[in-house]
Amino acid sequence: MSSSAAHNEASASARRAGLGLEFALGLVALPAVVYYLWICMRYHGGALVFPTSRTQLGELLREVPLPTWKAAAIYSIWVGAQLFLQLFAPGRWFPGAPLDDGTRLKYRLNGWFSWWLTLLVVLVLIWRRVIPATLLADELGAILSVANIGSLIFALYLYVFPSLHKTAPSAERRGGFFHDFFTGVVLNPRLGSLDLKFFCESRPGLILWVLIDLSLAAQQLELHGRISAPMFLVCIFHFFYVADYFLHEEAILSTWDIRHERFGFMLSWGCLVWVPFTFSLQAQYLVRHAHELPLPATVGIVALNAAGYFIFRSANLQKHRFRQSPTAPIWGKRPTFIRTARGTQLLTSGFWGIARHLNYTGDLMMGLAWCLTCKFGHVLPYFYFIYFSVLLIHRERRDDRHCAARYGADWDEYRRKVPWRMIPGVY
Repeated sequence: MSSSAAHNEASASARRAGLGLEFALGLVALPAVVYYLWICMRYHGGALVFPTSRTQLGELLREVPLPTWKAAAIYSIWVGAQLFLQLFAPGRWFPGAPLDDGTRLKYRLNGWFSWWLTLLVVLVLIWRRVIPATLLADELGAILSVANIGSLIFALYLYVFPSLHKTAPSAERRGGFFHDFFTGVVLNPRLGSLDLKFFCESRPGLILWVLIDLSLAAQQLELHGRISAPMFLVCIFHFFYVADYFLHEEAILSTWDIRHERFGFMLSWGCLVWVPFTFSLQAQYLVRHAHELPLPATVGIVALNAAGYFIFRSANLQKHRFRQSPTAPIWGKRPTFIRTARGTQLLTSGFWGIARHLNYTGDLMMGLAWCLTCKFGHVLPYFYFIYFSVLLIHRERRDDRHCAARYGADWDEYRRKVPWRMIPGVY
């Protein structure tokens, strides 16, 4: 081996080692963040706590919730029920976007039916006093620990047994253990017709998020004798957001996660733990902060959420429908696009002619509306908006790099035609 080749190999090994350390830290830091947020909400009224001594650190660690058999039973029944519905609830089969090798996987779309049936069953169980309305709120910490443990075991299963799930493209180990465990080794892991990534992206986490919100609202009613307007708004906003997701379930098949992200700890833990337990932070905060909002503030928050939803959903549907039918009118006109050398098309009409990811901007507008219901007493209720801003800006830039490498000069032309990334005139 030449000295140059040896140097390049050493540099590559050093980069892999550095990335491995980053992913190893992520495996520890991400669950720790969720525990920290829950502790701040549950025991410190939403205030950030910073231990300054070993004693205080010990007290903080003792507040970490332990798993219980009751929580394990609740979570196991929950995931099992959603799995049953994914497999057997009535729905239609829909082809996914073409993969890199040209194949198209089929997905069973029955989320809309499963969403409403789940809510109906939970409502009947509460009405018949089989379970209390505050069950999830009362057991939230223990369920968080069970979900953390379960998602870790599930991610390990995906890593150790990739050959059970080989679909196009097949399993590929691209780095060290921590890298592959964190990012995944299989793009579309399946057990028969069950697509594990598609299932985890929506069913267990998203619906649980809404049920946690509603249980926290019931807990607020139990503590204060009323459900405040901010809690009502948060529950309605989140309810509508998830209902809309299932109404347009086929649109997820063209998203970045489904098309390009391999399925490992990052996505599985994110869907099963991060989504339900951090997206419900506003409701967790409002349980013990039963304040009200002036009418103008309420109207403004509702208007911001509605505007964000309109931009988010319209932009996503424009791209999805364009992929299904490139000649379908957008805003009453034939769509314009750039035909790439690869044969694909880059849409430059509608919202996609205003900015490259205006859908992200709409998503952030909704997130800000949710946070504003909590007023400005603490920064923690704004965690969702802060985190999501960082996530979407990072995702937009990652998508830009991916498309630049994929489309070359065609992407440069697209950048010239649509110069703004997310906010016209600003960014």
